[in-house]
Amino acid sequence: MAGPDRKEIVEEVKKQIWLAGPLICVSLLQFCLQLISLMFVGHLGELALSGASMATSFATVTGFTVLMGMASALETFCGQSYGAKQYHMLGIHMQRAMLILLLVSIPLAFIWAYTGPILKALGQDPTISDEAGLYANFMIPSLSAYGLLQCLVRFLQTQNNVFPMMLSSGITTLLHILVCWVLVFKSGLGNRGAALANSISYWINVLFLALYVKFSPSCANTWTGFSKEALQNILTFLRLSVPSAVMVCMELWSFEMMVLLSGLLPNPRLETSVLSICLNTSMTVWMIPVGLSGAVSTRVSNELGAGNPQAARLAVRVVLVVAITEGILVGSVLILTRNILGYAYSREKEVVRYVAIMMPIIATSNFMDGLQCVLSGSVRGCGWQKMGAFVNLGSYYLVGIPSAILLAFVFHIGGKGLWLGLICALFVQVLSLLTITTRTNWELEAKKATTGVYESMLPVDVADVAS
Repeated sequence: MAGPDRKEIVEEVKKQIWLAGPLICVSLLQFCLQLISLMFVGHLGELALSGASMATSFATVTGFTVLMGMASALETFCGQSYGAKQYHMLGIHMQRAMLILLLVSIPLAFIWAYTGPILKALGQDPTISDEAGLYANFMIPSLSAYGLLQCLVRFLQTQNNVFPMMLSSGITTLLHILVCWVLVFKSGLGNRGAALANSISYWINVLFLALYVKFSPSCANTWTGFSKEALQNILTFLRLSVPSAVMVCMELWSFEMMVLLSGLLPNPRLETSVLSICLNTSMTVWMIPVGLSGAVSTRVSNELGAGNPQAARLAVRVVLVVAITEGILVGSVLILTRNILGYAYSREKEVVRYVAIMMPIIATSNFMDGLQCVLSGSVRGCGWQKMGAFVNLGSYYLVGIPSAILLAFVFHIGGKGLWLGLICALFVQVLSLLTITTRTNWELEAKKATTGVYESMLPVDVADVAS
């Protein structure tokens, strides 16, 4: 069978960049909401900032990553349905996801309500824990909004309708600055105002996108109103959404764990500060492969749903080349600016020097992270979330974290050792996902996708017989 010609490759590159560009902007803008809130809180004093930072980290680990992971199952369901031209099913899948994520938000809200006592039980400073608990309580309304937002984003993303999301996120971020300023400095709420501003901004973004979906002609075929069909096949959705959440959580939790472990090292204040800077830098840069991941997930799921296995295979090959190029460019920038990058976070010479030492390690991890990110996008497009969950579990918790502990505490390499442990995990993860991808029978996956799309349209009992 002849391979793709240059015209097909160029066309695929254009499609992916057209998708990835706005998705990168959306990811960065949504990431900025929490960052802006912390910047405002930083002007209230060290205690307020420490509490807000701890609450934000706790909220990310126990809430946002879970909802984001579960919503990513829509990349499979909606993407393949769109490719198969079963447009009305996108609205059904989104409604089903919204219902489930709203229900999941209830127990997560209870966890957030007891943030203070939980942090104290984990041995954190009581004063900071109380401050974090207060901040988290005022963030509770953002849980349901965040879940709905993730569903709307996946719904639009999988039908290649990404520019409205970028516009909505941009307007929301600008409004968030104003809302933060009013609630933090003018209302007398202080850091509670920043937490409340997060909730308001998420709901504003949800409202913008919901109005767009409701009234835009571009969504006329994919949103046909509320339907009882959304109450069917809930178990089918959960079979994919739970492994999706595990995939996302296993990775992000391990990065957060590195910062916690740094507090156990000699000179914990320096180690924790530097690793926090490294984590923030990595998370910011990571938004680029996140956009590429969303693009390839959409392309793979659309093409498999449409029964075009060769186009799906080409999409994966193209995104890997783009990710390698992006990783080299961004890594070079990080290494070249390593001696000045630390000044963006601190004036302490010791911190700046340590950040400079860490940057080549961060550049390496970001390169590997970019590759695993786009390969994970391919996994979501194919509906292999369960396999991806096992890969992430093994990579991070059987290889990565034990390696990090060994290098940091046994060989006394310190914070560098913790991050080198993560690189070990990323190497295993990339190797595993690459092996799975290269051994894929794309023709078989296309048949599975089209079969799955039509089975998802059947009532529960008929679908069970069909499967």
